[in-house]
Amino acid sequence: MIQSLSYVGFSSPNTAAWPDFAASILGAEVAEPGADGAVRLRVDDALARIYIHPGERNDLAYLGWAVAGPSPLEQAVRHVESSGITVHRGDEELAKQRAVAEVAWFTDPFGFRHELSWGLTMQPGTFKPGRPMSGFVTGTGGLGHVVLMLPDAARAEQFLIDVLGFKMSDRVDSIRARFFHCNPRHHTLAFASVPGLVGMHHLMLEVKSLDDVGIALDRCIEQKLPLAMGLGHHTNDRMTSFYVRSPSGFEIEYGWGGLLVNDDDWVVRTYDSGSVWGHKRPDDAPPPGIMRPFQG
Repeated sequence: MIQSLSYVGFSSPNTAAWPDFAASILGAEVAEPGADGAVRLRVDDALARIYIHPGERNDLAYLGWAVAGPSPLEQAVRHVESSGITVHRGDEELAKQRAVAEVAWFTDPFGFRHELSWGLTMQPGTFKPGRPMSGFVTGTGGLGHVVLMLPDAARAEQFLIDVLGFKMSDRVDSIRARFFHCNPRHHTLAFASVPGLVGMHHLMLEVKSLDDVGIALDRCIEQKLPLAMGLGHHTNDRMTSFYVRSPSGFEIEYGWGGLLVNDDDWVVRTYDSGSVWGHKRPDDAPPPGIMRPFQG
């Protein structure tokens, strides 16, 4: 049903800090701002992939999921509605804002907004990174992955698998995390079980060179940006990465070398640790991500 993470949107009172952070640290291209003053970021030839809208508090505003076209969108809408969830049809203005041909949206059991769309606007050969770098890994794998914090693991698994159509990749019990895929990227969505709380932990951006990871880490250290986790190598998706606190409170995982999933021979495994080495939290690291009490 869902092909990939097409785009993601956040709200934040700190949009002014994003252009420099995105360009000089991440290497993203800062596009023209949106109609509401949103910072719009490019990581490939798509018109935009990441949106940071002005808002009173830091929050995940929406997750944008790509489907293959108008007929798959209708099928996806009917499937979600069959689970008892109300789906709203986006108008032409919303589609224009998201730079897609058509969009529909709904709210999940934990209060997150999901947008289903097709026809993401592309401008071939136009992506210009904010700093010299090899580029980002997107394509059929989409933007990257997101990790949420959810209060009910069983309910979350049921929603992701039965409603959204994701397949489980594996699990890491030491951090109460479950990982799910919808394309060859090892995981496009994951969650950690946090009783009584709901929130956004991190957005992962994968780059095409390990050197890009090292250069970004050097720049974070030079600018004294708060690292949530140092350089390390994950057990399950084999990503070599570090985590930096974004200007809007959630983490950016910046990595290279992620594992690809082949459903024909993939076996779901359980790991007792999230990392083979590294990913150490600094002593002064802030609490992870953006969290709020779950009212449900």
